[in-house]
Amino acid sequence: MADTVVKITELVKRYKDLIALDHLSLEIEKGEIFGLLGPNGSGKTTTINCLLALLSFDKGRVEIFGKEMTPTSYDIKREIGIIMQNVAVFDELTVYDNIDYFCGLYISDKEKRRQYVEEAIRFVGLEDFTKFYPKKLSGGLLRRLNIACGIAHKPKLIILDEPTVAVDPQSRNKILEGIEQLNRDGATIIYTSHYMEEVEQICTRIAIMDKGRKVAEGTKEELKKMIKNTETITVEVREMGDGVLAQISELPHVYLAEYNDDILKVACSGGKHNLIRILGVLQDHNLHIGRVYSELPTLNDVFLEITGKALRDKED
Repeated sequence: MADTVVKITELVKRYKDLIALDHLSLEIEKGEIFGLLGPNGSGKTTTINCLLALLSFDKGRVEIFGKEMTPTSYDIKREIGIIMQNVAVFDELTVYDNIDYFCGLYISDKEKRRQYVEEAIRFVGLEDFTKFYPKKLSGGLLRRLNIACGIAHKPKLIILDEPTVAVDPQSRNKILEGIEQLNRDGATIIYTSHYMEEVEQICTRIAIMDKGRKVAEGTKEELKKMIKNTETITVEVREMGDGVLAQISELPHVYLAEYNDDILKVACSGGKHNLIRILGVLQDHNLHIGRVYSELPTLNDVFLEITGKALRDKED
């Protein structure tokens, strides 16, 4: 049986008349990369702050590594690494000294700390920048420094809150590869992001929050099975009349068909051979067909259907 690293039970957090967390329950097992998703105001940041005992709550219980988490649970906190969205390093310290400082909060043995710091520097690829000050680093390198400061003490649980915001593609790939390596090395990871392609790439299980509640949970495959849309077909076609659109709308498994600016978009729910049927109707009317492509549902589709909100809102 898998070991439960994080267990949140019936968590309630109120701000006067606002319910930020509404009886939220979550369990995260050892070895997972757990995606925590939600639109602006959904309660993700509040959840993380309650999880870390940085914020009191009205009802419920938080357990980490099988123990209740409290503001004075220093034995638990030593095993947690936190990389928040806002970069938190000291401008007055070099790259090396920043990592050494944060590692020193957990590791008192100087030789062991030196080893850990050097390993963290290699891990994030900052070997050529150890003497640089943060202001001299690019946005991507600064994010890598932020991660190194959070993981140098080798925590068992790592929380990453939007770690790839505003970084270049090369740095993003480096960060994602690093997260997967940390997981392979034994860390359990909680990951928040509004970049759904990242979540699909690295997360083993995902929870979607909205208005302080968990509205869906599962693997990406399980989440995709929860929604109506199973296939979206797009066809470039010229001068298609309303009669043809109506005929396509009546096809089996089609629940939405739209035609704008020479682009036919058809959403299907279940069934096979949807594309063949649609092309058959267009060919029967001797219409000129351009590019054709079929897309399976993405996490973006899941998110929009479940919450009815855009994905890339700002963090709550």
